[in-house]
Amino acid sequence: MPKIRKAVIPVAGFGTRFLPVTKAQPKEMLPIIDKPVIQYIVEEAVASGIEDIILVTGASKRAIEDHFDYNYELQNWLKKQGKDKLRQEIKEIANMANFIYIRQKGPYGNGTPVLNAKKVIGNEPFAVIWGDDLFIHKKGQPRLKQLINVFNKYRDPVLSAIKIDDEGTKKYGVIDGIKVENHVYQIKKLVEKPGPQKAPSRIGAIGAYVLTPDIFTALEKTKTGKGGELWLVDAIFSLSKNRPIYACLVQGNYYDTGSKIGWLKANLDFALEHKDIQPEIKAYLKTLKF
Repeated sequence: MPKIRKAVIPVAGFGTRFLPVTKAQPKEMLPIIDKPVIQYIVEEAVASGIEDIILVTGASKRAIEDHFDYNYELQNWLKKQGKDKLRQEIKEIANMANFIYIRQKGPYGNGTPVLNAKKVIGNEPFAVIWGDDLFIHKKGQPRLKQLINVFNKYRDPVLSAIKIDDEGTKKYGVIDGIKVENHVYQIKKLVEKPGPQKAPSRIGAIGAYVLTPDIFTALEKTKTGKGGELWLVDAIFSLSKNRPIYACLVQGNYYDTGSKIGWLKANLDFALEHKDIQPEIKAYLKTLKF
C-alpha cells in the first residue's frame, strides 16, 4: 500500500453542546488562546506526514474555509503596520497543506463524512480525525503519527485509545482486546459505554483512525443504527470479520474540546504554557479562593 498522505476531518456537526455560540460560529473555530481548535488538528496531521486535508463541511462552516485561505487584505495591512512576523504566520496557515472541501450529503452520523470522501481518497489508506478531538504531545510523536507507525507495521485498520478510569467506562467505548506489543492491542470487540462493572478493560476508544479503502464498501453496506445515524465504528467492525483491527494506546494529553469542560481545560493548560500570558494567568489563579 502507498504511504498515508490524506486525512479526512469531519466538521459538519451542529456543535449542540456549545449552543448558542455555535448557532453561526463553527465549534471547530472556537479558540484555544489565539488559534482555533481546527488549526491544532490540522497541524497534528501535517506533522504526521499528511499532505491533503479533506474537510467535510456543512452549513454555517464557511469560517473554516476562510481560515485556511489566503487573506491578502489582512496580509497587506499587517505589512503596512510593520508586523511582518504576524503576517508570515497568517500566510503559512494556508500553506500548511493542500485543502479540499466537500459538503456532507447523506444520513446524519459520523460514517457519512468518511463515505463522502470516497472519490477523493481513491484506493489508498487514509486517516480520519475529528475536528474537536485535541491531542497534544509534549515529547515524542503526534497522536496520528503514532497510529501511522502501527499501521505501517500491521497494514490493518488502527483506532486510537487512551487509558480510562471507572467514570470513563460510562463515557467511551471500551476495548476488549489482546495486547500484541507495548501500547498496541488487537481488538476482539468494542463495548459501548458499559460502565465499570461490565467493562472488559480500562482502555477507551477515541476519535482518530487509520483506515483502509475497503471501509467504503463496508460503509455502503452498513445500515443506519442508533438515532437513524450511520456509525463509522459499525463499518469498522464489519471489517473485523475478514481482517484484524488494532488499537494504539496513544501517548499525550487528550482534550475533548467539543465539551465545555474539555475546552476550558485546554485553554487553561495552554495559558499556563504560553510565554506571553503565563505570568499573568499564574498570578490570577493564585488570587482565586475555592
